[in-house]
Amino acid sequence: MTRPRLPFLPAAARLAALAVATVGVLLAVATPASAAVPAGRYVALGDSYTAGPLIPTQVDLNCLRSNRNYPSLVAASGSSSLADVSCSGATTDDILYGGSGQLGIAVPPQLSAVTSNTALVTVQIGGNDIGFSGIISACAEASLSSPLGSPCKNRYTAGGTDQLQARIAAATPKVTAVLQAVRRAAPGARVVVLGYPAILPDTGYGCWPVVPIAYQDVPYLRGIEKSLNAMLASTATANGATYADVYAPSIGRDACKGSGTRWVEGLMPQNSAAPFHPNARGEQGMATALLAKLNS
Repeated sequence: MTRPRLPFLPAAARLAALAVATVGVLLAVATPASAAVPAGRYVALGDSYTAGPLIPTQVDLNCLRSNRNYPSLVAASGSSSLADVSCSGATTDDILYGGSGQLGIAVPPQLSAVTSNTALVTVQIGGNDIGFSGIISACAEASLSSPLGSPCKNRYTAGGTDQLQARIAAATPKVTAVLQAVRRAAPGARVVVLGYPAILPDTGYGCWPVVPIAYQDVPYLRGIEKSLNAMLASTATANGATYADVYAPSIGRDACKGSGTRWVEGLMPQNSAAPFHPNARGEQGMATALLAKLNS
């Protein structure tokens, strides 16, 4: 299948990724303290929140994958041998069946990296299954001229049905299929599902126009993200996997906060990252949350 492109990642930004990779600029990111990461093969499955698009240094331009993303940081904290096959734009179908990357180059199923001797598998998926790119684009476009009202909520709840909640429900069996396939491929592995960090503030009405989401749409979209995370948590538990909450530790570090605090960038990133995606600090934060879960 064709892999969806990153939201707000125009050609200029893709060229910037190429430049970053060419120059090989390294970003100083602290490595988490040593933790109980299972020794042996560690396979990271996921989408752009795992891959770390535009965070230096980009080591796979087709998938816009950084060597400073949370799988790399977690693997570096122990003796794991990392197979990071996360890819920007990935859906559950891309994990199971493969697709194409941001440059149109074919990408094999991420699941093919999971072998019988795998000790740890992390999975962060679902955002693109509910149409993250289109939701952000539509909601930002609807409020560019004014922060008043709730044009995004009105659009997605027209007719009395919440389309986004319905998408989350429809994604549940897809995430289930991924986790069951992982378990069949690596019966002895520890499997950890990660949620998504806070994009919008956990309270209040946002920071239009820095993040161009209408005031009344902010609580609605915050609720959608929390519902997605709740689905991932319950689906993980139902399938014998562990859930790592990265939302709670990201509260107060959303895209409305200052450039030195935020984990997720806004429409116009001030740190090296794709719009509405984690920066290096966010990847570090998710690594720390994952390590804490592995230690628990």
